[in-house]
Amino acid sequence: MTTSFPSTLRAAGVALAAALALLACTTLFRQPPPAGAPLAEVTAALGQPNAAYPLPDGGQMLEYRGQPMGQFQYMAHIGPDGRLISYDQVLTSENFAQVKVDHWTRDDILRHFGRPAEIGRVHVHNYEVWSYRYKEAGVWNSLMSVHFDEQGVVRQMLNGPDPMYDERFRFR
Repeated sequence: MTTSFPSTLRAAGVALAAALALLACTTLFRQPPPAGAPLAEVTAALGQPNAAYPLPDGGQMLEYRGQPMGQFQYMAHIGPDGRLISYDQVLTSENFAQVKVDHWTRDDILRHFGRPAEIGRVHVHNYEVWSYRYKEAGVWNSLMSVHFDEQGVVRQMLNGPDPMYDERFRFR
């Protein structure tokens, strides 16, 4: 039996995606410490964050990355006193709805959602586009795209099907 190159490539891509998803699941199965836990206890329980973003009040947001292949991203909110305020999966429709177009910046997006799955460009407007994979309404495989102007201000947000999971975008 012969296998076509696109089929082999597709199978390899699926295997890679599954392996990366399993690796990312380690974040899912860690039990976060209770609110009020000191930073040292947070990192002992959750591991070192993938990134840390300072907050204006002196606190910080710690990113526990699920992107680029996962549909989740966890953020630990550490208060100015160095204690855990919350630990949440942030890639949700409700959280994306809080973004204020024409006001939020790249830094605001990083503090709320962490790094994106993909970064692209829309040359016609000279926008940089950050895209996040997530489960819209907990059901649909979606991609939220945040468009920034040259000054780094959010100018547009577009949601659509995630090409990684949509048959219409796959090789045949």
